[in-house]
Amino acid sequence: MTKEKAMTDGETQSSPSVSSISAETAGKEPSPSDTSLGDNLTVQFGAFAPSADAWLAAIVESSDDAIISKTLEGVITSWNRSAERLFGFTAAETIGKPITILIPDDRLHEETTIIERVRRGERTERYETVRRRRDGSLVDVSLTVSPVRDGRGSIIGASKIARDISERKRERERQMLLLREMNHRIKNLFSITNALITMSQRSAVSTKDLAEKLRGRIVSLARVHDLTLPNISADMTAHSSTTLLALLDAVLAVHREDGRQRIEIKGVDVPVGGSALTSLALLLHEFATNAMKYGALSVAEGKVDIKVAADGELSLIWTESGGPPVTPPGESKGFGTQLERVTVEGSLGGSVVRDWRPEGLRIHLRVPLEKLIR
Repeated sequence: MTKEKAMTDGETQSSPSVSSISAETAGKEPSPSDTSLGDNLTVQFGAFAPSADAWLAAIVESSDDAIISKTLEGVITSWNRSAERLFGFTAAETIGKPITILIPDDRLHEETTIIERVRRGERTERYETVRRRRDGSLVDVSLTVSPVRDGRGSIIGASKIARDISERKRERERQMLLLREMNHRIKNLFSITNALITMSQRSAVSTKDLAEKLRGRIVSLARVHDLTLPNISADMTAHSSTTLLALLDAVLAVHREDGRQRIEIKGVDVPVGGSALTSLALLLHEFATNAMKYGALSVAEGKVDIKVAADGELSLIWTESGGPPVTPPGESKGFGTQLERVTVEGSLGGSVVRDWRPEGLRIHLRVPLEKLIR
């Protein structure tokens, strides 16, 4: 009779079980392979050497994997400590019981298939399935099942190794989730870049102007991508997320590189995720770019105050001061106007109101809070 024992590298190999040594060597002249284990133990331990049976039993008992033997009728005949740890049953509770106490009802057909393979003398190796614990909970396991033979070579049962692979499966699922998220992100970036090119070329006055506009907008997208990537790497979540204040810091960082305190942000912080993250990043980038080209950030004395409130909806007030005099533009069909119509009014269900005050532009952005995490 043979039992499976786990190797340190996760593979399995067959080793003689306690009862198989006596059965398989009965009535035969001992060969070097039959006596080598006992001889080696005697050399190592002398008069205190354990028997080969006891030595092999100790190996089985101390294995990190659950090792179980059963008859061809599916009756459990042995049960080691790791089996107790994995399934919650003691040896006294399982020996003599049917192996089906471990098998969920919708998996009973697997046992029939495995036993059929055993009867044909075939091993089942690293078969991933689900088994039931004593408390009724389910556990993901990898099974290796081998035929057990008597001294005449007849198959009389099976030995089974069950290894808990729950953590491995969770890790695999997290990795697949991450891959799906990365694939989704890449497709979105291509779509957004295509839209940026289309809308930017409509308002560009030259190829140089087009290049500058695209460069700034793509850099802003890259900052947002870097901002949310750590969350994905650590948590493997399917939806990117951050907070509004962190998003503001990331988008406006380039306008703070001179060290002057020209932009002040106050107020509450709210979570932002999903498609709202990219939409808000592009919108805030447009606010800052226009302020740098035409508004408060175009002069050294100019400032921008940003106040954030949240009471049923996000309220972001962008106030410019100290810049050149501003006048309301005519009917605009530029990138910013198109962006507001498509993202804020369309997908986010919000609004943007501009107040062209002589002392500086004031922008009031409103978005329902529930739209910020979709």
